Amino acid sequence: MYLIHQNNKVLKIFDNDFKKIDFEVKSPISNILFELAKLFPEELLIWCHEAYVDKIDKNQIPNIFHHKRILASYSVGNKNYISEKIGYVDQSIYIKVNKKVCYPTWLMSSDIGGIHAELLNTVFKDFKTHANFNYFINSLAKIGMPQGLFCYSEPKLLVDIPQAVSANQIATGELFKFVKTHYKWVWVYVLFLCFVIYLKKAPVIPFIKSVFLRKEELDLDFSTVVLKSKTQVVNKKEIDVIIPTIGRKNYLYDVLKDLSKQTILPKNVIIVEQNPKEHSISELDYVTKETWPFNIKHKFIHQSGVCKARNLALSLVESEWTFLGDDDNRFEPNLIEQLFSEIEKTGNKVGTTVYLKPEEKQTYLKTSQTPVFGGGNSFIKSSLIKHVQFSKLYEHNYGEDIDFGMQLRNLGADIIYYANIKITHLKAPIGGYRIKVTHPWRHEKYQPKPSPTIMLFNLTHLTKQQNQLYKLLLFIKYYKSQPIKNPFKYIVDMEKRWQSSLLWAERLN
Repeated sequence: MYLIHQNNKVLKIFDNDFKKIDFEVKSPISNILFELAKLFPEELLIWCHEAYVDKIDKNQIPNIFHHKRILASYSVGNKNYISEKIGYVDQSIYIKVNKKVCYPTWLMSSDIGGIHAELLNTVFKDFKTHANFNYFINSLAKIGMPQGLFCYSEPKLLVDIPQAVSANQIATGELFKFVKTHYKWVWVYVLFLCFVIYLKKAPVIPFIKSVFLRKEELDLDFSTVVLKSKTQVVNKKEIDVIIPTIGRKNYLYDVLKDLSKQTILPKNVIIVEQNPKEHSISELDYVTKETWPFNIKHKFIHQSGVCKARNLALSLVESEWTFLGDDDNRFEPNLIEQLFSEIEKTGNKVGTTVYLKPEEKQTYLKTSQTPVFGGGNSFIKSSLIKHVQFSKLYEHNYGEDIDFGMQLRNLGADIIYYANIKITHLKAPIGGYRIKVTHPWRHEKYQPKPSPTIMLFNLTHLTKQQNQLYKLLLFIKYYKSQPIKNPFKYIVDMEKRWQSSLLWAERLN
């Protein structure tokens, strides 16, 4: 069903065959969506600006909305309704959207998009409507995404991308309102501070008005909307497991034992053992001395570095799916079986599990999209690994996992957190044979702050406003843990350290 609109007014409504339906269209768009959902509870509801109707790719619609928990839209222009200033409060990877691929984001557009009627009739039945449709769908996505709504920017909604007819962006007052009602209260103060520092503006009235608003608190239950994807991503239930290891012989043995008890056995277990000592030999005697119910590919190298080890392992993968493991994990015999079961429900190509230390308690209990990617507890459709690798720029430092996750997202592969699949991470003591890493910036007069690899990640994957926010928060948080207490001297010192980090990030790149 298609709802055609212009300037926050519904113009026409068509059925799936694009035959016009007689319907009262005087209400705001969001109200009409709910009315249509009640009348047509099994329908997918598509909205589209009048200017783009001829560009709707009707053949792609079933593929895009392959299960009922998907909310997808596409902004035809270069700007989203929620402006780039949202980067002053939101540091997530959902803000810098790659518009060339299907990309996970809560930033929605009224240009074209869709949602299933069942979601509006059940999960969002008590959700507040809004006269501004853009505000409404962004609010819906921002609240729903962390709780189990799958939200995307999807260019395939259109046959080709036309020229934008308008660039409707949120007003300053509405932005402050949105931040106060969708984030923790402190962020509206941070937003005001960023306006003053970076934009040289002081929106006092919007700020004061927002202070008295309350956050929208909605505990959404998506369990009534069954996850059943029409996309077939599992053709063979075959998986290879890769494990980099260094000096953890006994822990790795337990991992292999857990794998040997799986109800669906891995095809290959690829172990990359590292020992940088020149004449050292493998200590993993049980690999050949014991019989295992899977093939073990064991590589022993005289180099250290988890990026190098994982990339070598990835090059040896044969199966349709790849599991990225660690040498100090423990898990139940149905782990792989659970993985395939959940993959078939969501139809995605990348996923990650609950990953807690033995004494930790799980606090997040809803399967959802995630900004996190873990190199020790994630699985990937193997066809993707031909196009990605763990960047050696992050070797012996921070950021290789989250950068790898971003590479996958920029291929159009979303990452799903499965709340019911658990792996225990023992966080074993660091094994032997590790050498102390010395960074090339160790002799700098002003030591880089933050780490150049963190700076590199931020410059690559975050927006200008998000980087400005990161800098502001870093300067504030670090003040109490360093010796310079004169605030003016501190700012000068930190600016030099920030510039040093920028310089080294550029050199790394």
